[in-house]
Amino acid sequence: MRLMLAAALTAGLTASSAAALAAPQQPTLIPREVFFGNPERTQAKVSPDGRWLSWVAPRDGVLNVWVAPASDPKAAKPLTQEKNRPIPQYFWAPDSSMILYVNDAGGEENFHLYGADVATGVVRDLTPFENTRVNVWGIVRHVTDKILVGLNNRDPKWHDLYSLDLKSGKLTLVLQNDGFADFTADGTLTPRMASKPRDDGGTDFYRIEGGKPAAEPFASIGLEDSQTTLPAGFSDDGKTLYWIDSRDRDTAALTAQDWATGKVTVLGQDARADIGDYMTDPKTGRIDAYSVNYLTETWKGLNGRTQADLAWLADRLHATPQVTSRSDDDSVWVLSADPVTAPTAFYKFDRKTRTLTKLFVTRPQLEGAPLAPMHPIEIRSRDGLVQVSYLTLPPGSDADGDGVPEKAVPLVLMPHGGPWGRNNYGFSPRTQWLANRGYAVLSPNFRASAGFGKKFISAGDLEWGRKMQDDLDDAVDWAVKQGVTTPDKVAIYGGSYGGYAVLAGMTFTPDRYACGIDEYGISNMETLLSTLPPYWESLKAQFYRRMGDPTTEAGRALLKERSPLWKAGDIKAPLLIGQGANDPRVRPAESEQIVAAMTAKNIPVTYLMFPDEGHGWRRPENNIAFTAAAENFLQPCLGGRAEPMGEAIRASSMQVIQGQGHVPGLAAAK
Repeated sequence: MRLMLAAALTAGLTASSAAALAAPQQPTLIPREVFFGNPERTQAKVSPDGRWLSWVAPRDGVLNVWVAPASDPKAAKPLTQEKNRPIPQYFWAPDSSMILYVNDAGGEENFHLYGADVATGVVRDLTPFENTRVNVWGIVRHVTDKILVGLNNRDPKWHDLYSLDLKSGKLTLVLQNDGFADFTADGTLTPRMASKPRDDGGTDFYRIEGGKPAAEPFASIGLEDSQTTLPAGFSDDGKTLYWIDSRDRDTAALTAQDWATGKVTVLGQDARADIGDYMTDPKTGRIDAYSVNYLTETWKGLNGRTQADLAWLADRLHATPQVTSRSDDDSVWVLSADPVTAPTAFYKFDRKTRTLTKLFVTRPQLEGAPLAPMHPIEIRSRDGLVQVSYLTLPPGSDADGDGVPEKAVPLVLMPHGGPWGRNNYGFSPRTQWLANRGYAVLSPNFRASAGFGKKFISAGDLEWGRKMQDDLDDAVDWAVKQGVTTPDKVAIYGGSYGGYAVLAGMTFTPDRYACGIDEYGISNMETLLSTLPPYWESLKAQFYRRMGDPTTEAGRALLKERSPLWKAGDIKAPLLIGQGANDPRVRPAESEQIVAAMTAKNIPVTYLMFPDEGHGWRRPENNIAFTAAAENFLQPCLGGRAEPMGEAIRASSMQVIQGQGHVPGLAAAK
């Protein structure tokens, strides 16, 4: 691979900018394909019986599930046979005889559940219904032949609860759903609890008794807790219900509730961050470890052995272990470790002998490549709110490693999607790609980001395009003040809500950003809310109260005021927009509306469409093509480096709808 990188460097420098030619000390220009092509392997797991290992790897260029004897990983064989769409998620059947996975047809998110027999390789569609999306609601180790699934083929808004026989494929109705968002089962696969959205944006929780939800809820939460309180499952014996719980506190704690008495015990909490994740003992269903993610993620075991093993792993890996699966007898863990400046690696851990075996590295081509460290930082906004953020600098720009370049560099601000998500510390192909091209990357967690308590989330209520956007501006001002960048060399790049933030930045503060890249972003909040997928019905009340209520005159006025579409005429800087034709969340109309508004004002814009994608670029050819356009768009804007487009566009499904002349090389690359 090093020879390949060297060859790519030679080709890249031949056609790259004068700035790159004048700076031979710059690191190797890593090809886009190395960052955004298929990983060599990823998503490793151990089967419940411990006899098999599995992972996702390319088969004829498409990510499929492979299996191997646990004693001989080199004997791996492909099991699934997907030809077009990579498999996004898979899991083992409880008896280890089958791999279960979900996939859709073209990004429309009508996911089907498939079963692949490990012995025969036969793959069956277990939910063969048109215009239906499956939810997997219950898989337990002690019921080996059945799982619980939700199907919305009767009513697209609500998922009825079914028992699925994995051998015969028979579906048996367990509970018809007339307005419930979720169901929680115990270790016998018996539904014990249901959650129902409230008109105020909160949630009511009902016991299920005699196969039906009770008439009255046993617990309720309001809007303020709706993003930070949720059930975390029952113990196998059904005696304990676990919660991630922010009631009566700001940051969400891990709690255990006695199902008979209602008594609640706090198992773990942190004053600065919510409980982020948890591990469950496969023998009992009891939670035995949890994580907290403030600047970085740390794990704490709830018993001596689990804590000792997690600490032992962290010490040897020099990274936080992420356990992806555990055998039924809990003797074998499969885990990943993210060193940030190297690709993620997966390991098999024998708990009895404390033997750690490296299985693979996800992207071995990046081993030894010039990757950049990520600096966790805190940025204080103008009203005192603290944004946990992450700064990555171009390799070679920060000789003393203090997180400040020796000389100011161009910066790309990357707001995350959601908006109730977050940016995290860890290896990011997109961040490393941009840093390799000569840009600092600042990834802030603005108000409304998840993980920092309910007050932090609620601080973003009705603040789209206002205080949430102010936080981004304050992050840029921080970077300028610290000497990271200069005010004239800042771009903004994001997808989904991050794409909205791009459009808001370009319209509400048109002099702030030198250019922007919007991936499937929202331009019109009213049309977004009127075209939500039907199965998001349970979220509508919360959306209306956190974003703006389209059923009221005042709410419609607020939504219009905060929609970038109506300020499109104020855009001054270059804008690149990418959209999936089949996106069910942010419909193509969101991009089309603002492109049309800009065109009507004779404002240049480049609009790229992928006819076989939805909310994101899942096919690697499309991901590579969009990043090819993006880096060649950024180069004249910020002055960094770019790999020539080559065959990237022709190898993808990308359609250049408008503005091919605004991206150097795009017209010739079609």
